[in-house]
Amino acid sequence: MEQDASTLKPSGIRGKDAAGVERIPGLMRLFAPGKAMAVALPLNGGELELGRGSPALGEAQDPRMSRRHARIRFDGRRFWVTDLGSQNGTFVDGEPVPPETPREVQRVIRMGDSLFVPNADVNPLEQLGVVTRDGFVRGPAVQALLEEVARAARLGFPLHIHGESGTGKEGMARAFHENGPHSAGPFVAVNCAAIPQTIAERLLFGAKRGAYSGADADAQGYLQSADGGTLFLDEVVELDLAVQAKLLRALETKEILSLGAAKPKTVDILICSASNKDLRGLVAAGKLREDLYFRIGRPEVSLPPLRQRPEELALLVQREVQQVAPELGLHISLVETCLLRPWPGNVRELLVETRSAIQAALMHGAQRVEARHLSTNAGTAFGSGPAPAPMSVPTSAPPPEDREAAAREAASRARPLEADERTRIEEALRQQGGNVAATARALGMHRTQLRRLLERHAIAIPAGNEPD
Repeated sequence: MEQDASTLKPSGIRGKDAAGVERIPGLMRLFAPGKAMAVALPLNGGELELGRGSPALGEAQDPRMSRRHARIRFDGRRFWVTDLGSQNGTFVDGEPVPPETPREVQRVIRMGDSLFVPNADVNPLEQLGVVTRDGFVRGPAVQALLEEVARAARLGFPLHIHGESGTGKEGMARAFHENGPHSAGPFVAVNCAAIPQTIAERLLFGAKRGAYSGADADAQGYLQSADGGTLFLDEVVELDLAVQAKLLRALETKEILSLGAAKPKTVDILICSASNKDLRGLVAAGKLREDLYFRIGRPEVSLPPLRQRPEELALLVQREVQQVAPELGLHISLVETCLLRPWPGNVRELLVETRSAIQAALMHGAQRVEARHLSTNAGTAFGSGPAPAPMSVPTSAPPPEDREAAAREAASRARPLEADERTRIEEALRQQGGNVAATARALGMHRTQLRRLLERHAIAIPAGNEPD
């Protein structure tokens, strides 16, 4: 989207978040020549001019940037980028922008060999940075959640972790265990979705010898194994209602009655559960017992998806390359492409696909991992049609009419939208009050792509809201 520069007035207004902390709009610099980073660049007065030698870039200068490369403005709602006639050009969301023409940015800006992501509040990044601990890369949002988790653990409360698949719920559960009164005891993680319902009771509560055909010895259940420690029940909502009832009784009485046992056994465990589904909605649908919800559903923390934690992404990719093939370099095109994709499988998917890209680079004898080594489907939303080709360093953009034709062709080949993906889009629309641009940012896609999905799959916008 283009707009006359005269209409763009830097607001300079700094709002406050729900806790009364000042919000500071700015950029997050996530990649400098050959190196991932996470550095906050505040837009003082609502505007920032960047180029080679800019004090804001510190020691990590970029020789491929011009001395006056681009200007970034924040108008109170949106970020705008204006190329100042740079030699190597400025790219917004993967496309080159004409000089002296303001362009709205949704996801990522490339200048030279540096990548920047706009953010309405860089204060958390400036204050907390991104840290790597115990093998986990943790940005400001996750660090804040870890403090909540630690408080709940120290008080001996149960904890429920909500988050999409692959966001790092088990890592959060381990932090809960390590900060609680049972940190010296075992940590037992159970994937309830993988337990066959016919043997769920036996696996959870154990069985005595002779309890059923083939039970020739006592078998300890997961709850007994976690005695004196923490039991992590991932996707606890997948348990049968009858098993949920027995689990509730065990949690309330701290007694477990194994199959075939005459007397219960006392256990002392701390409970942490997780799900990628809304617990209250499952209670209303009759798939989760209301009494169990009140026992394990509060307090709750919500892990944001990777697309809302871009400050972690480049560091995650770089760490994976260094661990798998330290002899390889990391090219800006790979990081840029990863920042432009929504990654519905979150951190888990990113790491798996990065490993595949590393293997492709090694097989082709490359000296660095580039976007061309990444699968075309990696990190793309399910059901949204074929992914765009991986980006290398673009030199020119196709004419607008060609891009429109390609989009129409892709739409005609698109598969029906998966139920989970449709639910994710509808939920994001509700959370953003029907604002299409805000929903697109939350989903990690351009608003034009989202509008096509809404129209193609007849997804209604909440009443009283129109696409912007």
